[in-house]
Amino acid sequence: MRGSAAVAAGLSRRLGIPVEQVGSPEPALNAGWKTELDAALPALRELADTYERLFRTGRTPLTAMGRCSAALATLPVVARHRPDACVVWFDAHADLNTPGNTTTDFLGGMALSGPAGLWDSGLGDGLRLGNIVLGGARDIDPPEQRLIDSGAVRLVPPGSRIAEDLRAAVAGRPVYFHLDCDVLEPGTVPTDYRVPGGLSLTDLHAVCEVLAEHELVGAQIAEFEAPEDPPAVPEPLLDAIRPLWDARP
Repeated sequence: MRGSAAVAAGLSRRLGIPVEQVGSPEPALNAGWKTELDAALPALRELADTYERLFRTGRTPLTAMGRCSAALATLPVVARHRPDACVVWFDAHADLNTPGNTTTDFLGGMALSGPAGLWDSGLGDGLRLGNIVLGGARDIDPPEQRLIDSGAVRLVPPGSRIAEDLRAAVAGRPVYFHLDCDVLEPGTVPTDYRVPGGLSLTDLHAVCEVLAEHELVGAQIAEFEAPEDPPAVPEPLLDAIRPLWDARP
C-alpha cells in the first residue's frame, strides 16, 4: 500500500525524523488468513525486532503501516515493555475475531485478538483484555460483541461524547494509539473499507487532544490508501492527529 509510505514521509517532514522501512512492498495475496500470515511472518518478525530495539533504547515508536494485521507484531512487544499501557484501538471494526470464529477468513479481523492471547499467531501475546479500549467501532461481529457486553473490553462508540468518554475509559493510563483510517466517515480520507457512521477529522482531533493528556508510549497509523490518480496526500489526516506530538517536549 503506497499510503503507508505517504504517511511516513509526511510524519518525517513534520517531525524531522528519518523513515526506517521494514519489509518490502509485495502484491496482495488475497488468500486466507493462514496463507497470508505465513507469507508475512519474516517481515512481521523484523517489525517486532525493530520495536524491541526502539523500546530498549528508550524511544517512542511511530509507525505507518499498510494493514492492521501488522499489529500482530507490534502489540506483543508493547505489552512486554509497557504492561501498564492502554492500547487505544480506533477502528471501524473490533478486530477481535479468531481462527475459530471468523466468518471471513480475514487476517486483519484478528489483528487485536492475537496480541490479546485469544489465538496463537506465532508472534506472541501478553496484552490484557482490560488494557484494550476500542474507539469508534461500529461493525462488530457477535463474538466481539460478547467480549464488549461482558465488560472484558471497553468500547467508546462514535458520537458527540467520544472525546469525553475516551478520557474516562483511559483513566490516566499511558497510551499506545492505533488508528485505522476506516474509523473515519467514508470519503474523509481514502481507505479500502467504508463503514458509515464514522468520525470526522474534527472528532479525531478532539480524540488526539485527549490522548495528548496522557503519556504516549507509541502510535501506529494504518489503512491510508494512496491511489495514483488522483494522488492522495495525508496532510488533513496528519493535521488531525497533530496534538499527539505537539504535547511532547
